[in-house]
Amino acid sequence: MFLLVTSAAGVNGNGFGALLAFGPNGRPRGIFIVDDRIADPRGLAVDSKKDLLFLNSGANRVLAISSDSRVVRDTGQIEGLNPGGGNFGPDGRYFVGLRSTHTIMAFSTTLDAAGEHLLPPEIVPFPRGFAFGHDGQLFLASGIGPNGQGDNTVVAFTPGRPMRASRLVADAELSPLDLAIAPNGNIVVSSERPFGALDAVTTVREYDATDGHLVRVFFPNGKAEFRKPRGLRFAPNGDLYCVARDEVVGFDFASGECLGAIVRFPRLNGQALAFFP
Repeated sequence: MFLLVTSAAGVNGNGFGALLAFGPNGRPRGIFIVDDRIADPRGLAVDSKKDLLFLNSGANRVLAISSDSRVVRDTGQIEGLNPGGGNFGPDGRYFVGLRSTHTIMAFSTTLDAAGEHLLPPEIVPFPRGFAFGHDGQLFLASGIGPNGQGDNTVVAFTPGRPMRASRLVADAELSPLDLAIAPNGNIVVSSERPFGALDAVTTVREYDATDGHLVRVFFPNGKAEFRKPRGLRFAPNGDLYCVARDEVVGFDFASGECLGAIVRFPRLNGQALAFFP
């Protein structure tokens, strides 16, 4: 199994602009796939039913990649897509956060049809990660955009009700960058506050999915630099991984202990990560 990380390029960071692979011990394995359609890659998600990796490309397209490093599906270029994070929903579709129109779009996993807005455009000032809870509820992190504007909260949308944002989290220390659902059903959010500041406090924060109260805070505790934390994913063994600048940091989710830098790689500037196949 590979640990795959998207490394930013261009305005998103002086990274490699590629999908990088690392072994279980954190050892670099090189670029997982070389393809001109992959530029400034962003969100990642694994369709375990089809053994495919879905990747959001800064070239305004979504790609599905096989375990032998081939692009097998492609939406083609979609003008203005500007995709961010990605996740699968309860209905099996692949959902993509849109950075320019500030909403979420759904795609069939065949990637052969136009996307459909799940939420209205401008639903939040700037989307910073989303995930579906165990009951189908949608949680969307609303953070600060590249222009410095936005808010710092998590909003929730309940299935079967009008798609209106309900503010769930009120935490003065939160500035979200990504969001994931923990095995216990709670929400975990990577945070850099103030966003973009050299002396920002970087943490992973766990919130109760029912009422949004802060459950606990994960700190690096000197075991990792943990600068610019971004994408979150749970490993098969239940550990929580967060990609950051120059490293991927692990946490024992049960105890909250930081496991240190699982990967150290200069100029990584990671955006998202996934375990594949």
